[in-house]
Amino acid sequence: MKNSVLGIIVCVCCIQLAHAQQDSQYSQYMYNTLSINPGYAGSREVFSLVGLHRSQWVGIDGGPATQTLSAHTPIGYGNIGLGVNIMNDNIGPATEQYLDIAGSYTIQFNYKSKLSFGLKAGGHLLNVDYSDVSTQMEDPALSEEAEVDNRFAPQVGIGFYYFTDKFYAGLSSPNLLKTRHFQEAGDLSSSSVAAERLHYYFIAGSVFDLTSDVKFKPTILTKAVAGSPLQIDVSANFLLYDSLTLGAAYRLDAAATALVGFQFVDSMYVGFAYDIDTTDLQEYSGGSFEVMFRYELFKRYDKMVTPRFF
Repeated sequence: MKNSVLGIIVCVCCIQLAHAQQDSQYSQYMYNTLSINPGYAGSREVFSLVGLHRSQWVGIDGGPATQTLSAHTPIGYGNIGLGVNIMNDNIGPATEQYLDIAGSYTIQFNYKSKLSFGLKAGGHLLNVDYSDVSTQMEDPALSEEAEVDNRFAPQVGIGFYYFTDKFYAGLSSPNLLKTRHFQEAGDLSSSSVAAERLHYYFIAGSVFDLTSDVKFKPTILTKAVAGSPLQIDVSANFLLYDSLTLGAAYRLDAAATALVGFQFVDSMYVGFAYDIDTTDLQEYSGGSFEVMFRYELFKRYDKMVTPRFF
């Protein structure tokens, strides 16, 4: 059964790569914003380090697994931000590594509101190894000749990020370059048949004080890419006593998510997310989970005036 499911996943992976390459998705996107928007660099006004691991479709061989590590900080008087993002992504026979550096410039409209413009540049390595894939028939698309070995592609991204102490909104495209990956099986001289499409992200959220000890933050993330349905994530999080975060999220036509996080000290936050599939895949999958941490140094103030849990 697992080999059969793996075959399904591989086929889905290849079809998806051939028609509309999709970037990795995150349920805790509100804490991992630098990975999709370079304008976020330096916006927290501290040195911020974020690590995240996501295992998708637990129990299915070849299911996606993603690890990210990012760091960003303001420079000088805070108008300039600098960040770096590293990602490793695995799905079926494909492995991808990303490394990019982001820079941002912030314009302050008044005491609370700011707008950041960000650029990022980096590279992407792709490997595809079909040696562990078992099929019922010989398929030239899964042959050794069709494998990819450390294929490099440059990446350039752009982003805008507006924020106050209780609201944020961002618009970005992490990669403006259209990169071709695969060639017709058996004809290595032919033109590529799969390409990464442009992805467009819109993210927004706000914080509301329900009581002196309870704060509420709704968020939304939309991702648009040619050839794929519009992806919409909505979430609602509650911050209790500036320490415990409880929430829920829904990804349209895909999954429902439970979220929990804890601020151990001012500098350390740990979060966990568990997705339940709402598609037919739930018959085979044990769901998906994420674990993330955020560590921050060199705060400008002894304590943040408002909970910047974004």
